[in-house]
Amino acid sequence: MAKPRGAPYEYTEAEDKSIRLGLFLIVSGVVALFVLGFCWLSPALRELQGQAARCTVLSVQQPGELFECTFSCGAACRGTALYPCLQVYVSHSASAARALLHHDEHQLLANPKCSFIPPCARENQKNSEIVAHWQEYWKEEVGSQPFTCYFNQHLRPEDVLLRRTHDEMVLLHCFLWPLVTFLVGVLIVVLTICAKSLAIKAEAIKKRKCL
Repeated sequence: MAKPRGAPYEYTEAEDKSIRLGLFLIVSGVVALFVLGFCWLSPALRELQGQAARCTVLSVQQPGELFECTFSCGAACRGTALYPCLQVYVSHSASAARALLHHDEHQLLANPKCSFIPPCARENQKNSEIVAHWQEYWKEEVGSQPFTCYFNQHLRPEDVLLRRTHDEMVLLHCFLWPLVTFLVGVLIVVLTICAKSLAIKAEAIKKRKCL
């Protein structure tokens, strides 16, 4: 039975799935942009506001305070151990004030009183040995040699970071992959609609030739 003139053309099952996939990718791209922007972009921008400086060690000490850390010994095995606090005070070119050095922002947030959090071992003695190794490293090997550190005067002027957790590549990934997902979804929808439109026009031309 011929389709009445002016009746809407229905999409095939394959075309309907393609459009659904495209719309899903579009929504996923938008959601991913918000999620990645909240989880990665905000801390990355906060870190990138800090400026690089030249640091020099002033003192390295263990104040005698112990802190807890959590170790893992299997899928369902976890426990706590103790590690001694290591404090490395430095001077830096961005300010004349003394600052406490931290390995990165994660360790700064986890324990703002100490410069280094060791990988947590089950034995307290092992943790103490690791901290003692780092104490000797900063005293003997680094000593008075200047090194690059990162300083943010507006957020935490009394602390400096040895390494940045995030860099410019994080900003690229936060925008690139959601944008690619969004554009691929738009492309699938547009190509599916264009293919359907061309098929309808070709069918119309074929009918005219048959008349």
